[in-house]
Amino acid sequence: MATVPGPLIWEIVKKNNSFLVKEFGNGTASVQFSKESNNLYNLNSYKHSGLANKKTITIQPAGKDQSVLFATTKTKKQSKPASLLHKSVMKKEFRRMAKAVTNQVADNYYRPDLKNAALARLSAVNRSLKVAKSGVKKRNRQAVKIHGRK
Repeated sequence: MATVPGPLIWEIVKKNNSFLVKEFGNGTASVQFSKESNNLYNLNSYKHSGLANKKTITIQPAGKDQSVLFATTKTKKQSKPASLLHKSVMKKEFRRMAKAVTNQVADNYYRPDLKNAALARLSAVNRSLKVAKSGVKKRNRQAVKIHGRK
């Protein structure tokens, strides 16, 4: 079975697919987002597309604990969706997870152009998993402007 090249897939799915979300920005400019699972920035672009690229990266929460799921696609298993992803669950502290993601993405030459996007996604997922501390809130110590005096 012949594989279809990525740019051809992107030309087919870039304007109309089930993951596309269109938002209206300032004025008449519209912004297009994507809900694909392998899209780190959730932008509708060829670079970040999980549908058109053979090598994709997924970073998402793994469960109820502080673990993060890091998955990359296997380039040889494109026709077998069940075994397409190489998944690993990371339960380390943030700096060690960031180092592991950097090693997998950039240092192994997997997708070095997505290094910053992967670290940003890891940071956002890690921040969302943190539980807020309960207790007394600190007062704002900034100077308060008093209106009406001259």
